[in-house]
Amino acid sequence: MTKGYIFDYGGTLDTAGRHWGKVIWDAYCRHGVAVTEQQFRDAYVFAERALGSNHIIKPDYTFHKTLDVKLELELGYIKTEGHLHIDNAAITELRQDLLSDLYERVKAETSRSRNVLSTINEKYPMVLVSNFYGNINTVLKEFHLDGLFKSVIESAAVGIRKPDYRIFTLGVKALGIKPEETIVVGDSYDKDIAPAKEAGCKAVWMKGEGWTEEDYDESLPDATITNISDLLQIGLD
Repeated sequence: MTKGYIFDYGGTLDTAGRHWGKVIWDAYCRHGVAVTEQQFRDAYVFAERALGSNHIIKPDYTFHKTLDVKLELELGYIKTEGHLHIDNAAITELRQDLLSDLYERVKAETSRSRNVLSTINEKYPMVLVSNFYGNINTVLKEFHLDGLFKSVIESAAVGIRKPDYRIFTLGVKALGIKPEETIVVGDSYDKDIAPAKEAGCKAVWMKGEGWTEEDYDESLPDATITNISDLLQIGLD
């Protein structure tokens, strides 16, 4: 019997299961940024590693600010590597165009997620478990998702990162229920689904466009969805 939910944040509540690398690359394509996908991928990895190791993102940074920093790092890398031949003023204008485009899409997606989460929260307690930069509570407030979760467990705060299953054990403990009474919802097979099952929870895979094309054992998740609203119909009680 289901008694509570654990949700992932990035890629689950903000992009409908699509990897952020793919989301940003599509924006590059919409705005005609003259780089190859591999050049972008190198820049994306560079930016993520920089953010993960240098504590650039502060606890009070909104997602708007966080995304702006990510784009600045990516575009700076691309320009430094000689892949983008435009001046600094044009780089700044491009960054702002990408930021506006992506942010409006995230606002729309988190609004849809909020509606579904509010419905679920009428019946079940919920906890958020996320690998993030230390500012997840600011981001939740920004998108009016604060107040929906009984607890927020962020990797930067607890010192455990997915795919370590122990971060989901912390989520179960925060819910005050048993693992088998808990449904974990996430977009990453490796970071959400596999460790959630290892922790003894049920798992719902929000399957979207991944960073790489891999074959997974799709019998492992208890259910697979492509839209967060599907949670209201899957019937795992």
